[in-house]
Amino acid sequence: MEAHENTADRQLRVGLIGAGPWARAIHAPGIADHPGTRLTSVWARRPSAAAEIAGPYCAEVADDPASLFGSVDAVAFAVPPDVQAELATSAARRGRHLILEKPLALSLADAQRLADTAADNDVVTLVLLTRRFASDVRSWLGEIAELPGWQGGSVRWISGGLLKGPFAGSPWRHAEDGGLFDVGPHAVDLIDAALGPVTDVVAAHRTPSGVWQLVLDHQGGASSTVTMSMHTPVRPSVNELTVFGEQGHREFRGTAVEPSDSYTALLDDFVAMVHSGLRDHPCDVRRGLHLQRVLASAREVART
Repeated sequence: MEAHENTADRQLRVGLIGAGPWARAIHAPGIADHPGTRLTSVWARRPSAAAEIAGPYCAEVADDPASLFGSVDAVAFAVPPDVQAELATSAARRGRHLILEKPLALSLADAQRLADTAADNDVVTLVLLTRRFASDVRSWLGEIAELPGWQGGSVRWISGGLLKGPFAGSPWRHAEDGGLFDVGPHAVDLIDAALGPVTDVVAAHRTPSGVWQLVLDHQGGASSTVTMSMHTPVRPSVNELTVFGEQGHREFRGTAVEPSDSYTALLDDFVAMVHSGLRDHPCDVRRGLHLQRVLASAREVART
């Protein structure tokens, strides 16, 4: 009994903001099932939706975000980026640790404000860049990092995710820059991790059908291309990452790891960071801010 109580005492009380498909499928069960966390509170714009998520896990339904922040150690967000930016900044001001979705915000200024507030209040932050928490992706990127001389690479992330499915009705994703800011963080993060930090967006173009094409420069001299679409009816979706150079050509296609397992890996890191006092992580809020800068630059280049 004593061991059980000690474990419960060390579990992080986590509140969930949002009650959409991703909150239901990934956040809520992941938090509830992880040994280091407890789902204790849920808030959503519609209380009935929050209650549907909270009920199976014996969590409370918060009256408002402020009351949720007051009863938890950490907050997970599953809401549109403009809503996340405002509420996560408020949560950070209250010293709550943050599990963030990508992108951090819809504007670079809001993303910067969130990152600054998190740093000022010394909170743990992780951004759910799902592929980066997959064990096979981590292994592949680790192998690439050990080999010198990469000269270039590419990412192709092509799907019909906004044609139908659980996210087809998401208004912000259907905006002119929605595909860039939804898929872009994943795609840019992967090629950036493989080839080194992106230093410049050389070219960016969006077709009328919503296909984005980027040309990026990387620190160290490598160059890459990124192709993204969420309006192309392909089955299965195309997720390809390639690099080439002095070590030849290496390719990674998709991942065998389920999103729920990636979320568990994120929670492993998150809990360890909170208990150890560490704040630095390859996928922390500063990473999210770096990706936001690249995407903001791409949007401006595409408009010129």
